[in-house]
Amino acid sequence: QVQLAESGGGLVQTGGSLRLTCEFAGTGRSFSMYAMAWFRQAPVKEREFVAFINWSGDSTNYKDSVKGRFTISRDNTKNTVYLQMNNLEPEDTAVYYCATGLTGNSADYWGKGTQVIVSP
Repeated sequence: QVQLAESGGGLVQTGGSLRLTCEFAGTGRSFSMYAMAWFRQAPVKEREFVAFINWSGDSTNYKDSVKGRFTISRDNTKNTVYLQMNNLEPEDTAVYYCATGLTGNSADYWGKGTQVIVSP
């Protein structure tokens, strides 16, 4: 069983920054064996992929619109994955979810999400 808990969301002005944190708790396999990802869902839109990081942290992938602004990272000693978001835009407003047990754009485990609001 895996539990994910996101934090770090909030209200920020255009051009501002936030760092999201996802804490992993689980039994069985250790955190370092899981690839992790961030997704987001804006109002009246479908959930979309944002960023991916492999188990060791040496391979990442991003949605095109966040490349160069967002950085995903992980600390396997703390069972934590991060999403550093810089130069935020109103279009980044969404609930951000941490996920693992990944299959394409789906996942076996999801956190409850953290709200990010970027004001114009």
